[in-house]
Amino acid sequence: MLIVMKRGHTEAELEEVVREIAKVGYRPHVSQGVETTLVGAIGRGPTPELMEHFRALPGVAEVIPISKPWKLASLEVQPFPTVLEFPTGKTGGGHVTVAAGPCGVESREQTLKAARYVKAHGAHMLRGGAFKPRTSPYAFQGLGLEGLKILAEAKQETGLPIVTEVLSPEQVELVAEHADVLQIGARNAQNFALLQAAGESGKPVLLKRGMSMTLEEFLMSAEYILARGNMRVILVERGIRTFERATRFTLDVAAVPVLKSWTHLPVWIDPSHPAGKREWVLPLALAGLAAGADGLIVETHPEPEKALSDAAQQLHEEEFAELMERVRRLAQALDRTLSAPVLG
Repeated sequence: MLIVMKRGHTEAELEEVVREIAKVGYRPHVSQGVETTLVGAIGRGPTPELMEHFRALPGVAEVIPISKPWKLASLEVQPFPTVLEFPTGKTGGGHVTVAAGPCGVESREQTLKAARYVKAHGAHMLRGGAFKPRTSPYAFQGLGLEGLKILAEAKQETGLPIVTEVLSPEQVELVAEHADVLQIGARNAQNFALLQAAGESGKPVLLKRGMSMTLEEFLMSAEYILARGNMRVILVERGIRTFERATRFTLDVAAVPVLKSWTHLPVWIDPSHPAGKREWVLPLALAGLAAGADGLIVETHPEPEKALSDAAQQLHEEEFAELMERVRRLAQALDRTLSAPVLG
């Protein structure tokens, strides 16, 4: 249920409401806007008697049942966008962030080179997989701990926050020591133990939509993270599996406005995986941004033809530079904020 506080309520009245929520076994979540304070009481469906109990508390204006099954992700609980802030920029609420880098960390030289040029062209984060979930057990699986150390070195040199994937609950602590954002990929989007562990890490989580997930299922996966007290979640539409075979996946551009009408969480687009070919990455990235996306996560490699994974969809440096220039121009036309490159 959602408890709306009266204008001019006292801090003591708010504290009493929060105490009462915890006392009856619910989880409190306070959202303070400019004029209104909302308190979400997250738990089982409330009885009419319980709602009347909260209506009677001092400072309470109204008590409303939350209709959506995703409680903490819902706009009913927080009616304004969540804005996540990083040293290199913000995402959400009109702020656009670009994370870029190779699909996999293959070597120190490859990763540092990519980190340098994505920073020079205006990216705000460095992406790269140290642990790689692959369809084939014989494919390149990543460098593991060595890859994490290479990413840490790239961050130290460039100042770019690191986004990298975690595959299991047991890996969360190790990856969180090196990464600024934990990525949970499409194959693990309903690995509930992993979602909970990532939520408990306290790190921002970049959650990709599973290739066969509905948007409701996607938000329920996010709810597993939020329910652990971690409200820093980024949702990523990365293409779903349909009957179409011309592209690797089908980018559901409509997911962006739909999600933004349902949730306060930032919504990004991954144009690389649905494209499957580098020449289609740019138009898909621009389509996602035009639809309202708060960010992009893009694959680029110093020598894509030699990449050990996703070679066909990774951009050359000059192609990534063009993408960033087009993104800057489109963001300006849409009256969105794209943070300037972090130099030095």
